[in-house]
Amino acid sequence: MRILHVITGLMAGGAEQQLRLLLGHTRHQADVVTLYNRGLVADAIEADGTHVVDLGMRSNRDASALYRLVRLMRTGRYDVVHVHLYRACVYGRIAARMAGVPIVVTTEHSIGDHQIEGRRKTWGVRVLYLATDKLSNVTIAVSDAVRRRLVDWGIPESKIKVIPNGLDVDALAFDAAARRRVRSSFGIPDGADVVGGVGRLETGKRFDALIAALAPLLGPSRRLLLVGDGRERQRLRQLAHTAGVADRVIFAGERADVGGLLSAMDLFVSPSDDETFGVAVLEALAVGLPVLYVQCPALDGLPRTGARQVGGTVDELRHALLEQFRAEPRPRTGAATRLDRYAISACSRAVDTLYERLTLEASPAAALRRDP
Repeated sequence: MRILHVITGLMAGGAEQQLRLLLGHTRHQADVVTLYNRGLVADAIEADGTHVVDLGMRSNRDASALYRLVRLMRTGRYDVVHVHLYRACVYGRIAARMAGVPIVVTTEHSIGDHQIEGRRKTWGVRVLYLATDKLSNVTIAVSDAVRRRLVDWGIPESKIKVIPNGLDVDALAFDAAARRRVRSSFGIPDGADVVGGVGRLETGKRFDALIAALAPLLGPSRRLLLVGDGRERQRLRQLAHTAGVADRVIFAGERADVGGLLSAMDLFVSPSDDETFGVAVLEALAVGLPVLYVQCPALDGLPRTGARQVGGTVDELRHALLEQFRAEPRPRTGAATRLDRYAISACSRAVDTLYERLTLEASPAAALRRDP
């Protein structure tokens, strides 16, 4: 079976990393198209052995990109087009039907109560999403929270299948050598405590609240390490400067070695109050970090995680941080939580099985002739 994944961009981010993991475990032949913003994840996907095409869209209204996408789909004779992220949903669903692709699958990675992938859920955004959803056979929701939000937004519940994001748990084991290497590269003194956060530097992630809460608590022996990039980077830098802690807040930018960066931390904080899954929280737990989080649907029903849910205001975050600093430190020797439920191998099998079921339902005779 031939699968084409269409994604808006391949800069470092949760959805982009999920696609890479999925490609590494699928039992089908797959290619990838990114509409624009080819980045670190595209390079990693190609290094893993999957072909990536950058469509090179010049703007969000570049209609010529639609026709280039249609030609690519027809040439590739794909059985399934799988779209990821809002812009790719709009263009990819339309192109797939124009190209005659029989099955279109959508994964909704990031729809919050008030935003979808960082953009406000305006009337226009909703109309485009729902209109093109009619061209999709099924939408994969990465959590029950996403499923509920999709239904509230107007997606028929009968079209939604919940398949959680996956983790390569073995690759996220605590690495003492990586800890020393990363800390040395950022000039972090021996014995210093490092509070960390991972995610896009966008408004919804609320790293501004984390900086404000932590600023009075930073010092020569305590640093904040933020991993990721985005439109809020300069504002966050200015916030740290205004608070007098610019030399104690480290902006690591986009990085592929997230496991090593997590190993370098001593406490992980997720201040976002509008999460759809919470991959970064799970990754931190897999590396054995204590975790403070405001919202993480992935932890619902997961027992004894070692993570602590806290309030999202600056005062509440600061109080929780102070309590954590006063607690007895825990040895960093490995994962604190069993995360087998989110093994990428199981999640990838569920997606592959969905492709096969949809193809069989659409054309039983053709499906039987294909070599899976």
